[in-house]
Amino acid sequence: MSDVAIGLSGLGVLFVLIMLRFPIAVALIGVSFVGLWLMRGWGVAWGSLGVIPYEFTASWVLSSIPMFLFLGFVSFHTELTKGLFHAARVWTASLPGGLAIASVFGSAGFAAVSGSSLACSAAMGRIAIPEMIKHKYHPELATGTVAVAGTIGAMIPPSIILILYGVIAQQSVAKLFLGGISAGIITAIGYVLVVLIRTRLNPSLAPVRDERLSFSDRLRALKDTWPILLVMIGIFGGLFGGIFTPTEAGAVGAFLACLIALVRGDLTLARLTLAARETLTATATLIVIAVGASLLTRFLVLSGAGDYLSETILALRASPAVLMLGIVIVYLILGMFLEPIGCMLLTLPIILPVVDQAGWSLLWFGVVLCKLLEIGMITPPIGMNVFVIKGVVGDLVKTGAIFRGVLWFLVMDLFVVLALSIWPQIILALPAWFG
Repeated sequence: MSDVAIGLSGLGVLFVLIMLRFPIAVALIGVSFVGLWLMRGWGVAWGSLGVIPYEFTASWVLSSIPMFLFLGFVSFHTELTKGLFHAARVWTASLPGGLAIASVFGSAGFAAVSGSSLACSAAMGRIAIPEMIKHKYHPELATGTVAVAGTIGAMIPPSIILILYGVIAQQSVAKLFLGGISAGIITAIGYVLVVLIRTRLNPSLAPVRDERLSFSDRLRALKDTWPILLVMIGIFGGLFGGIFTPTEAGAVGAFLACLIALVRGDLTLARLTLAARETLTATATLIVIAVGASLLTRFLVLSGAGDYLSETILALRASPAVLMLGIVIVYLILGMFLEPIGCMLLTLPIILPVVDQAGWSLLWFGVVLCKLLEIGMITPPIGMNVFVIKGVVGDLVKTGAIFRGVLWFLVMDLFVVLALSIWPQIILALPAWFG
């Protein structure tokens, strides 16, 4: 059997294992190790297992991941983000579906400190959904809005997906963050439009609240947002002002969150311990999957299977539009079964050469890829954000109802992907502006 045949067979076995619900890290490492052993012998396979994990984890940029995760978990457990939803609720009170719109803006604000769509959904779900149910919002609209709004967590920086992509694709993390801001804002605006359209077509989804608030009431509501605003200013002001690097920004943000929570009296030893434990668990999971993806990359390179697949795709001579459509379809399908980071790390060894050869900006593609991966977080049968919301609401709303609630937003997500593809400057303008 040729090396290319071994590589292609390995990919086939890998997808079968993943479909059988094997842990993706175990599947990646196991298939890559056996493939290297068959092609180059025990010594090379064992040597790769010893060297590649160190080479990958030695990247200094990766040290920002546990810091940003810790920042998000501390903010979540100490309720630093609670004032965001309250302020957004007050300012959107006069709009149809104002509470749903407030949950979108609240999620966008929490996204700026969490980097995780799951954390974003969990935080806003506990705050926003009970409030919407209390005001007679339809459960599908309430849960669906929060589930999709959570996906903004991976778009607006800090974004764990964009950090990992930057390391693998050798792109500036700071520029990816800037591109993610534009895409995240466009996404939030799209979700708000969906809420406005749905509530206009069917007012019973969100009964109008008879609440009259003065301008001074709205200003007073903003005072509760100072904890998160201070963290955001500290992170982005220093990051884009050139005071510290994206790697250091995570540590600065985590320190500020802890300091603010301590001053407010919300940082207890139990909460700090819980945040640290969750950070360690999430970081270890991400790193092991990433190490497995690095081994897969080495396996595909040595076998030639990666180049073979990339060249086969390019040999089709498809137009850029058709090629992009194919990539979108592949990620939408994979997103139904795989979690985002595993999906990204599994496919990048094959997709990146195609994108590069097509002459597309790897910076632009990274942000679009992030958007596609986040769509997978709300698509059946394994929409992880949906199940997070299900865990929050319990038996109050059925899982099928939550999935029905996200359908309108899925259509808007596809329009956003289309807009980002037709007008790449939406993503590239801010990175170019800041140089």
